[in-house]
Amino acid sequence: MTRLGPNGQEFFTSYDEVCESFDAMRLQENILRGIYAYGFEKPSAIQQRGIVPFCKVLDVIQQAQSGIGKTATFCFGVLQQLDYNIVQCQVNML
Repeated sequence: MTRLGPNGQEFFTSYDEVCESFDAMRLQENILRGIYAYGFEKPSAIQQRGIVPFCKVLDVIQQAQSGIGKTATFCFGVLQQLDYNIVQCQVNML
C-alpha cells in the first residue's frame, strides 16, 4: 500500500504497524538509553515503520532521501538482535 509520510513524501509499505515513539518499539533498555543519549527524541517516518519489522527478522527494504534516518533504523535493528553474551563477531556491515 502507498502512504504519505509527515513531510508529504509518498512511500510503499506492506507492514502496517507504526510506532509513534522509540519506547513503543519495545527495544532493550540499554538501546533506548543510547538512542535518547545520542539526541534522538521521536522516530522519523521511516524509523516508525522500519525498526520493528527489522527486529522481528523480517526483510526490510528502505528507500528515502538522505538524512531521514535509514542508517539509524538499520543500526537500531542490528543492536536489538545482538547477543551481548557472545564475544565473537555477530554482524558485518558493509
